[in-house]
Amino acid sequence: QVQLAESGGGSVQTGGSLRLSCTVNGYRDSISLLAWFRHAPGKKREGVAALVPDHESTYYSDSVKGRFTISHDNTKAAVYLQMNDLKPEDTATYYCAAGRYNRGDQLAEVLGRGDLTAWGQGTQVAVSS
Repeated sequence: QVQLAESGGGSVQTGGSLRLSCTVNGYRDSISLLAWFRHAPGKKREGVAALVPDHESTYYSDSVKGRFTISHDNTKAAVYLQMNDLKPEDTATYYCAAGRYNRGDQLAEVLGRGDLTAWGQGTQVAVSS
């Protein structure tokens, strides 16, 4: 079993930056994919970034590409989301998630399905104009 816990959310102005962290505890050998999702009130949950640590493959949604960066530490004990040039539309609760990556999976599809096995409790990000 894997437990995830996010931190680093907060309030910033447009153009600001935040770095979200997520600690990964438990049976980390079962994890081969790490991801960040967000959910804003009145909107569908959106997968914004995914990472396969074993071969450093990454995927970003169009809404954050070029502004957000997903990374991890070498032991998969933590996953990060560096968020730059933040916009009011980035305001949401951000969740880290973890699961298994199967050879041939398209990361965009994995994010679209959102069927990862472990989820954190979320951290709030608010961007003011």
